[in-house]
Amino acid sequence: MKLATLRNGRPDGQLVVVSRDLRHFVSAGRIAPDLQTALDSWETLAPELHRLSEALDTGGIAAQPFEAHMAMAPLPRAYQWIDGAGYLGHLERVRSLQGSKDAELQSERPLLYQGGSDSLSGPTDPIIVPEEDLALDFEAEVAAILGPVPMRPGREQAAAAIRLVTICNDVSLRRLVVDDLQNGFGFFHAKPATAFAPVVATPDELGDLWDGQKLSARLQVYVNDVLFGQPNAGVDMHFDFVDLIVEAARTRTLGPGTIIGSGTVANRHEESLPIKRDGIGFACIAEARTVEKAKYGRARTPFLKSGDSVKMAALDRMDQPIFGAITQRVSILGK
Repeated sequence: MKLATLRNGRPDGQLVVVSRDLRHFVSAGRIAPDLQTALDSWETLAPELHRLSEALDTGGIAAQPFEAHMAMAPLPRAYQWIDGAGYLGHLERVRSLQGSKDAELQSERPLLYQGGSDSLSGPTDPIIVPEEDLALDFEAEVAAILGPVPMRPGREQAAAAIRLVTICNDVSLRRLVVDDLQNGFGFFHAKPATAFAPVVATPDELGDLWDGQKLSARLQVYVNDVLFGQPNAGVDMHFDFVDLIVEAARTRTLGPGTIIGSGTVANRHEESLPIKRDGIGFACIAEARTVEKAKYGRARTPFLKSGDSVKMAALDRMDQPIFGAITQRVSILGK
């Protein structure tokens, strides 16, 4: 089944069930008012939500048209947002950035950071930054929303805790990464609000695109309506979601509603921008710039500026969006 959180004037929004083709929705209010409530009692409420989903997809219930701008983040104020580093290819490309450290390129244990989760962005919310010159970047990722996870879980326990899957834009202010890392406490000011796709899906809804550990779908990104990248999230993922969950729960339990990100999706290749229609490209600007520095002696691709737009979507085998699209425009605070 597919779910979304619609704007209704309340902080946690309204939970709805969305049709498989993303065209229609029905309210799930009689089952759970919001997604966190559903996650808190998942074993009881998920079967009811599945029945409502079946009725919607078979035309057995009246529905309303669904549009991405109606949606908030699935969990607008999540209890926890943890981002991982599942793709070593991404780390390898950006390790030359000032503030990065070769020692952080670990192949045995994934890196994690805890991001802000009290005000997550919806799929069409603007990317608001306080000033222009902060080297604004996007990072296209896959995200999993979890049920409860015990401390030191086994791999089967970790896999079973994955309730929902979607994509997100983990926005970065690259100019502030240096200060954050050198201060020794990890990312803070360099990571403004993360944006999420309008729809989340249960793993069973993804069919053979989901193997229980990762999503094998192209994550297509456009910047100002020009194709920037379309790496496959199932390729070159060194640490899958089970690895990330096990590591996140190594010294603590994880509560229902915890969101964990894959890290920037990255496939190993020798391309530079612009890419062809069948090219792979990049899921963030920083990677494109480091490839350009190595190939041409200088970076040619600019970071995002006011008025720029970013669009990203995970595509199924028919090139249709699985979770809908994240479509954001950059805005400077107060302008």
